[in-house]
Amino acid sequence: QVQVAESGGGLVQAGESLRVTCTASGISHFYTMGWYRQAPGKQRDYLASIFIDNDTDYADSVKGRFTISRDGANHGTKHTIALQMNDLSPEDTAVYYCNLVTTIPSRQTFWGQGTQVTVSS
Repeated sequence: QVQVAESGGGLVQAGESLRVTCTASGISHFYTMGWYRQAPGKQRDYLASIFIDNDTDYADSVKGRFTISRDGANHGTKHTIALQMNDLSPEDTAVYYCNLVTTIPSRQTFWGQGTQVTVSS
């Protein structure tokens, strides 16, 4: 059974940094893992993703401020990624979600429950 879990959210002040992590377990292969966020009353927005070959992609809105990376050793059926967020502003307040996309044996997407990030002014 595939499980995806985010951690590291919290309350920070404007201008500060925060690092959130995501661990996916129960699956040996992934095509990409990524981060999204959803603010109250808004749609879920794409932030960044990292591919199996370590290539990365970012939404224009966070390029240069957010960095996605693999976190620690990724092996077997456990994969961990991180999102380093710098120079945060109240507009970054949202629930941050992680997902994992696999293409073996078919394309499937697994989501975590999300972690709250609140930035005070």
